[in-house]
Amino acid sequence: MAEDDRSRALQEALFCERILAKSGENVLRSTLTDASSVEAWSHYPPGDIFDPESGAQWYYHCHVPSADGIEHGHFHCFLRPEGAKGPVHHLIAVGVDAHGRLHRLFTVNQWVVGDAWLDAEETISLLPRFDVQMPKPSYLVNRWLTAMVRLYEEEIAALIRERDETLRSHVPPENVAVREDRGLEVTSSRRVDLAGLAAELGISAG
Repeated sequence: MAEDDRSRALQEALFCERILAKSGENVLRSTLTDASSVEAWSHYPPGDIFDPESGAQWYYHCHVPSADGIEHGHFHCFLRPEGAKGPVHHLIAVGVDAHGRLHRLFTVNQWVVGDAWLDAEETISLLPRFDVQMPKPSYLVNRWLTAMVRLYEEEIAALIRERDETLRSHVPPENVAVREDRGLEVTSSRRVDLAGLAAELGISAG
């Protein structure tokens, strides 16, 4: 990705966070705004978010216990290149802490999300198409998540390639397919720091 494109994606993400903060909101609070309670494994918002123009889809959920004591939950990002009735492909999961701050990016084994599997390069080719322009649960959340995929496109591509390498080297139990092995959930992961990246690129995060 060109440095100018990356800078624009970072600025958009920070802009979304600043506007949400003006009313005491953040990415996580705005995602869960209509939820009376938050239950592990449930999808928020119910029914997921799907943009029929781009085929981008996402939902948020959390695990108990959390992955590392910091992560509250994560946004699972998908693409349906043939539309709502076509196959769905998992791209990346975006983890956030309890204040909605970006925490990590990671990929998962196929059984986790039950998507239509694509190998690394085919999956990577879908990343530029992830573009969510929908009003709910918050237009700013949708733009923030789109910006995350844009901003970290190179890192996500590397994680997807690592995902496939992990699967190639993993030895599942006898008579269990590697992509169905419940003992292998996260196939690659990377901590990310939005404020640190902003400082690196000379952009104010305030």
